[in-house]
Amino acid sequence: AKGFAALPLESLRERLATPSSERVFLMYEALRKGMSVEELYQMTHIGRWFIQQIQELVLFEEKMKASTWDKLPSAVLIQAKEWGFADRYLAGLFGIKESLVRQKRLTLGKKARFEAVPVSGVENAAYYYSTYSPGEDQVPVSDKKKIMILGGGPNRIGQGIEFDYTCVHAAIVMREQGFESIMVNCNPETVSTDYDTSNKLYFEPLTIEDVLAIYEKEKPIGMIVQFGGQTPLNIARELEENGVKILGTSVDSIAFAEDRELFRKKMIELGIAQPESGTARSLEEALVIAKRIGYPLMVRPSFVLGGRGMEIIFNEDMLQTYAEKAIQVSPEYPMLIDRFLENAVEAEVDALCDGKDTFVAAVMEHIEYAGIHSGDSACSIPVRTIPEKHLKTIESITEKIAHELKVVGLINIQYAICDDKVYILEANPRASRTVPYVSKLMGIPFARIATQLVLGKKIADFPELRHRSVPYVGVKEAVFPFNMFPEVDPLLGPEMRSTGEVMGLADTFGLAFYKAQEAAGSRLPLKGNALLTVADKDKKALLPIARQLKAAGFNILTTTGTGTVLSENGVANMIVKKIHEGRPNISDMIKNKEIHLIVNTPVGLTSKYDDSYIRMMAIQHKIPYMTTLSAAVAAVEAIKEVQRGLPLPKSLQNYYKESVTAPQPKGARHPKTVTQT
Repeated sequence: AKGFAALPLESLRERLATPSSERVFLMYEALRKGMSVEELYQMTHIGRWFIQQIQELVLFEEKMKASTWDKLPSAVLIQAKEWGFADRYLAGLFGIKESLVRQKRLTLGKKARFEAVPVSGVENAAYYYSTYSPGEDQVPVSDKKKIMILGGGPNRIGQGIEFDYTCVHAAIVMREQGFESIMVNCNPETVSTDYDTSNKLYFEPLTIEDVLAIYEKEKPIGMIVQFGGQTPLNIARELEENGVKILGTSVDSIAFAEDRELFRKKMIELGIAQPESGTARSLEEALVIAKRIGYPLMVRPSFVLGGRGMEIIFNEDMLQTYAEKAIQVSPEYPMLIDRFLENAVEAEVDALCDGKDTFVAAVMEHIEYAGIHSGDSACSIPVRTIPEKHLKTIESITEKIAHELKVVGLINIQYAICDDKVYILEANPRASRTVPYVSKLMGIPFARIATQLVLGKKIADFPELRHRSVPYVGVKEAVFPFNMFPEVDPLLGPEMRSTGEVMGLADTFGLAFYKAQEAAGSRLPLKGNALLTVADKDKKALLPIARQLKAAGFNILTTTGTGTVLSENGVANMIVKKIHEGRPNISDMIKNKEIHLIVNTPVGLTSKYDDSYIRMMAIQHKIPYMTTLSAAVAAVEAIKEVQRGLPLPKSLQNYYKESVTAPQPKGARHPKTVTQT
């Protein structure tokens, strides 16, 4: 794991001293390099018996490595499987393809068998797991027509749970349509892994080995991979190569959208604008591409999807550090480089397609500017600032791409609007994390309909997919885990950090944003002291925010640089000290509950002093804070609305009723269906 095998024993000892999620892998390598069970026990206080079990695996692995693949005794391979060595791990050990390991063990008759875990307190209910230990398979197979659904796999920080929503709806539709639904997922805290969501639940990891074992046992008519997010898509091609029928959007279309070079060429062919980009296979190539495109850049490793590992690069030194240290760019692991569109408004679309007709469900406008991961950005339906001409362009591009990719089911496309021009950022022919939000807001069960499209129905079969006025506003806000990690700087960027989402629904944007903030655990204050301290590039744009806060009755507190600009422009403020400037300072005022709202944008590389403590203290003391000016603008609008009074609560159903008869407000959009010729 992560090159731990190359670390000397002393380095392993240093890392083992601090508990971490990687500790078990470090222990494995330390035992390989001669550390004793007793020393590891004294260092970690993990039970000696467990460490001895790990040591046995290490010794067995070293025994296997003494042989070549061709000469590996059959009994040793069988023992390796019984002891839990995965096909992929064995393939890496011997430098061969995973498929060769699978072929050899199947030839030896070593295939997975399945056991049942009874559901506590429920009769005749169980879920299933695989094992290679000797014994009989305990799980019967019916003769019904079956469809497998691949879930999102294990959840972690930076991975939303929203894909579970689409998987659950898919399972329900399968049962209603007379199929036996088979769910494959391995997160115990999701609805898709409730025993009664699907007909059968296999509690297994989303790997080729495990999914194929279930497929070969159950023999379904097909498999759905587009509802579990990125995890199932990563193995879709390999599944198809092993004879699995993928239902819905084809594997070729999925792969096409994910191959940045192919996708870029197709966009050029279709006349669709996209940020300048390039793929670098060495540092030298990266520097040449950067010089051509110009800084700032958005960079990411090509072998990781979903925003992980992304970074905004402002100069050559940062690029060199990222290429050499962060991802170790090489021909095998190229780096994707895009022009970063500064101060761009980001938008995204969820759409349904049956291979011919496209239904544009909603255009969402992000509140934070482009550069912040879409999963971390708040967004609004209907759009707030995007003009009609750009909305038409976005809808037209969505239709073109859905048709070009022959999408059957769901597609999500992200756009940026910069210098009065629409750019496409990426297209994902799968369920997105915004599907639950769009479904709730529009009152249309998109996940259910998408499943029926995958099963062969057409958009024309659903009268509910019609033009619908939206006379209210829904704001989606991300929920972050920062309160559990008080030492982490809560800055947002291109790598996703949220763990969930909430929605505020109201008749105006301000009220909807206020409700969304409260639902996310950050109630905006209606009076008090607002601390404003921003980077130099943001000081002019801060002026209208400061004036509106002043007009709303807030006292303005600032640091020296920000305060000087505000004073020069007629905004009265009181200067407060940063930590390095003496006392009483910002830290003291936060502790004394003298600050009620914080707007703090990062000062960046040019500052001698780090201001991350302001943001971290805001988390620790539960003070609402904004790290982008776009979020601050939305917050001020929300505060002003609520100061005029909160309306009575209203149910979703009542909002839906109003949407049928109400005139369409300025800026709202009708979803539309387009038939491709």
